[in-house]
Amino acid sequence: MSKKLPAQYTGEDVIRLFSEHVDVIVVVDKNTDKYRALIRRGIFMELVEEEGDYNDLLSTLLIHLNTTSEKLPEGYQAFLPNFGTFTRKYSRRLKLVINEGEAAHIVQMMVYPLADEDAYMLIMDELDPEENEQESQTYRKVETIEKTFLFSMYIDLVEDKTGSLNISEISEENVQADLKYSDWRNMIVNVIGKDDQALFMERSDPEYLKKMFTPGRTSSFDCLMQNLEGVYIWVKLIFSRIETGNPNDYKYVFMVQNIHEEATAMFMSLKKLSDMALTDSLTGVFNRGKIETSAKNAVKNFGGQNEPLAMMIIDIDYFKSVNDEYGHATGDKTLKWFAHTITDCLKGERADIGRWGGEEFVVICHNRSLDEAVEMAERLRASVAEKPMPELKKVTCSIGVTDVRANDSFEDIFGRMDKALYAAKSSGRNRVEAG
Repeated sequence: MSKKLPAQYTGEDVIRLFSEHVDVIVVVDKNTDKYRALIRRGIFMELVEEEGDYNDLLSTLLIHLNTTSEKLPEGYQAFLPNFGTFTRKYSRRLKLVINEGEAAHIVQMMVYPLADEDAYMLIMDELDPEENEQESQTYRKVETIEKTFLFSMYIDLVEDKTGSLNISEISEENVQADLKYSDWRNMIVNVIGKDDQALFMERSDPEYLKKMFTPGRTSSFDCLMQNLEGVYIWVKLIFSRIETGNPNDYKYVFMVQNIHEEATAMFMSLKKLSDMALTDSLTGVFNRGKIETSAKNAVKNFGGQNEPLAMMIIDIDYFKSVNDEYGHATGDKTLKWFAHTITDCLKGERADIGRWGGEEFVVICHNRSLDEAVEMAERLRASVAEKPMPELKKVTCSIGVTDVRANDSFEDIFGRMDKALYAAKSSGRNRVEAG
């Protein structure tokens, strides 16, 4: 059969060819949120049912990550009814993953409203492999931007509406959504970290935005926010008021920037600096300031904790002779070895360990009575005496122990355990005494 020339084709011919080649045609009734598939071919035999729930179809086609078919976390599910309402013609590329680990299928979707504005037709075709590769290359080019800016939208506070909604983890293109700003705000707060929700509601409040933002002004704040994979990450929320020339216009651009890697690195650096400020640089246990603060806080909270509390002070026996006979380098090694030994011995205990000064160390024993703390001290003393120190023949220690009592001040407690330590040293050292 000879091919027809373009001029020979009739409207009926074109419609017949179209119906023979298009991959899927779906008719949607928005009043009932139901759809019916008139034509299904290829991958759509698996993706689209003959008829079903429109929100389920949206979830399959539109509302999922670029690289997976997984559903969105529960907090984002509330937005589904606001997507996929079409009042005019609309076209969009879709990236659909059928089998995890396989390449995504690139689909062109076109939407045509029917005579009834609450009904429309969805027509979809999978693009050929070459087009797929072009799409993949384009995606790779914008991947870095997507990792940085996760979300953006236009806001009109006067009209209480949003527009130009772009969720980069779903699509490089804008997402069609019929969504009031007030509704969006009350829903999106559920994916903000609990500790940051009050700040988000304050900074996103329309009256706050009107009062605090002059035309052209941009402001931002950082918070934890759940991404589309259900993981909380650090983001920067950015509001910028658009300059329209009309002071009564309150139009804004809102963006979410992914700053998780930078924020995590910063917090790690801050923790490292904080640890350095609280740690004895030689031994690695708490320094004098930190252990004293911890002890005073423990005493302050003692009455309301409804659990016993004890403390001990430990002194390395004859430490001055170590420095005199072997030198300060060996003395430093001895202090490090001693701190490691008592830390290792007290693993599993709720105990704070700190260097009080020189060769003296203080231990706060949480939820331990005097008798239990004495037992801990004996175990610790024996561990020190029995563990060999390479540069020295033997290292021993003396320990003074006391418990915290009603109406005690830290000075009262320290005085008792210091007196007990003196008694231990006076009785021959390598001993534990309670006071």
